[in-house]
Amino acid sequence: MTLDTRGKLFLALSALFVTSLVVGDIIGGKLMGVPLFGTTHFLSVGFIPFPITFLLTDLLNEFYGKQAARTVTWVGFGMAVFTLVVLTVAVAVPWHPETLTPEWKGLTPAPYDAVFASGRQILVASMTAYVVAQLIDIAVFTRIKALTRGRFLWLRATGSTVISQLVDTVIIQSLVWSGNLSIPKLTNLVIASWVGKVLIALLLTPLIYAGHAIVERVLKIEPVKPEPL
Repeated sequence: MTLDTRGKLFLALSALFVTSLVVGDIIGGKLMGVPLFGTTHFLSVGFIPFPITFLLTDLLNEFYGKQAARTVTWVGFGMAVFTLVVLTVAVAVPWHPETLTPEWKGLTPAPYDAVFASGRQILVASMTAYVVAQLIDIAVFTRIKALTRGRFLWLRATGSTVISQLVDTVIIQSLVWSGNLSIPKLTNLVIASWVGKVLIALLLTPLIYAGHAIVERVLKIEPVKPEPL
């Protein structure tokens, strides 16, 4: 099979999207402190790959349409499920007896399980939030594109993110941290995460236009036409 430029770009965007999604889920158990509005807020390091997925979702939707974007969404969900299965098996496999002795200087069960066993909870929460929010993002993006007749790229890119990421943030943070954080701290985490995503969406606007220009002018790939209302 020979892939043309359009097919190769779709493959590359899809692969980078899925990788960013799964990596973000695996590393998401670590909380960092982020100063915002004079207060240091909790924020998951899973937030780091977010700008990449945001940019990729818009490029996929813009140049391949909502059906292709939905397909990539479900592929990402499948890979997250696969990752969850692998982590579950890896944690369950018995350790070699020698690794349990005091003389052993390598990796031991406690730190390994602390990272990867807790990662499974994050994956389950993320898969739930991801599918709901991603489908909302695609629907809102497509609707705004149709309403504006393909104009105002910044509006559909930012608008779809503001709505979908509010849903994503509430679902995932509630499922992961409910029972582990107090209500005020959980609320703090949700608000900080969502506001951070909105700010990043605004800051990424020039990159979205740059990516759009590269794909359209350098790679000669035309965006899909807006759907009829």
